[in-house]
Amino acid sequence: MVVSASGPVMVELFSGLRSRTFTRLTTQLRREGADRPLRGRRWGLCFEDRVLLVATYWRTNLTMREPAAVFGVSKSAAARVVDELGPALALRPRARFGRGAVLIADGTLVPTRDHKVAVQSENYRYSTNHQVVIDADTELVVALGRPLPGNRNDCRAWTESGAAEACRNAVVIADGGYQGTGLIIPHRPVAWCRAAGMETGAQQVPSQGPCSRRACVRPDEDLEDPA
Repeated sequence: MVVSASGPVMVELFSGLRSRTFTRLTTQLRREGADRPLRGRRWGLCFEDRVLLVATYWRTNLTMREPAAVFGVSKSAAARVVDELGPALALRPRARFGRGAVLIADGTLVPTRDHKVAVQSENYRYSTNHQVVIDADTELVVALGRPLPGNRNDCRAWTESGAAEACRNAVVIADGGYQGTGLIIPHRPVAWCRAAGMETGAQQVPSQGPCSRRACVRPDEDLEDPA
């Protein structure tokens, strides 16, 4: 059985989109020139089937061999389809954000075989640093930074990857690895807040947990009588 976009059930099952939404997607891609004619041998799949193949590949996280077998093409042909239509379906960076929007930024290390960009990082593998920004309300990805070598720290990768420029008009929250970047870091040590002259109320600074170090008594100290 070969999967095809001609069946609404197959479209919703493999892409997660309703038939009407999938049709609007393919129409918009055609307007943007994604179905341009190529020189040489023609595609073995129609445009709708190629869009469905890319959506299935990204949604299911399968290897290239499995979608190729489901759509009745070779693994090389499936790889060419993903390389051709992948950028057209990729996330477009937003030019501006709504008023009062709050974003959350963090970096992640992605293992990469291409050693032109990837270097050995803290996970002892050749990785690239990717800055990911999501919306705090919808939890959807709204911006991505360019891949950088994995040994770059987050505060440096935030600026060099272009993520800082993409989110310059929004409120961004990050962890302690982004100190000095101007982002909002909610959790600060009590000593830092006191040195900066900030209030250390229960709402501003989280309560400190119990100390994990064992209590010890120095030789020159006397134990108090509990009685």
